[in-house]
Amino acid sequence: MPTTWYDSVVTKIEDASPNVKRFWLETPGAGRPDFKAGQFVTMDLPIGEKRLQRWRSYSIANAPADDPNLLELCIVKAPDGLGSKYFFEAVQPGSTLRWKGPDGTFCLPETIDKDLVLICTGTGVAPFRSMLRDLEHSGRPHRNIHLIFGTRTEADILYREEFETLTRTMPGFRYDVALSRQPDWPGYQGYVHQIYLKEYAEKRPDIQFYICGWGNMIDEAVANLLVKLGYDRTQILYELYG
Repeated sequence: MPTTWYDSVVTKIEDASPNVKRFWLETPGAGRPDFKAGQFVTMDLPIGEKRLQRWRSYSIANAPADDPNLLELCIVKAPDGLGSKYFFEAVQPGSTLRWKGPDGTFCLPETIDKDLVLICTGTGVAPFRSMLRDLEHSGRPHRNIHLIFGTRTEADILYREEFETLTRTMPGFRYDVALSRQPDWPGYQGYVHQIYLKEYAEKRPDIQFYICGWGNMIDEAVANLLVKLGYDRTQILYELYG
């Protein structure tokens, strides 16, 4: 089947942190295709001649039921990233962006029969935010959910108010933050690994781990869960930043 491309208009841009922006895209006409929480889209950006230079993939940060026409992307300004440079310097409200998708299998199962441990750093939180909002909308039964988020400073905590609210409104939901560069932070200081290594040191068959972030973080987390804690590989799903 030929690939379907969509043209969306940027309706709003908002600072999420000093180095992260949120972009809302509206697809006029027939609207955007449906997607599953946790999936991503691939943008065709005018930043090169060849396909591999132009294509950048980003996780969808909103839930399917938030709006039938909208996509929300949460994008970090990477030091040497041509894609993020374009988003931060060229894209404005009213800009048109071309994309295809949605794609990806980094999604929750239809029947959630295990506790979920969601481990992420930075904008790797985007697919988890989509999943959690989707569970809110659908009211699907679930067990305990533990979101573990890591970043540098308090100013870099993404969707903080939403997740703190969920600790009060979503049964079984827990939320922990580790900050690596803020010594006066009263919570966990350092990296996300300390949290799950402590909380899930006793191996259990009724846990599913989802991990999203940079490759080094994922490699370390997978090694910790498999080798140090002895979890089965089928209990670990991960997705690189995108």
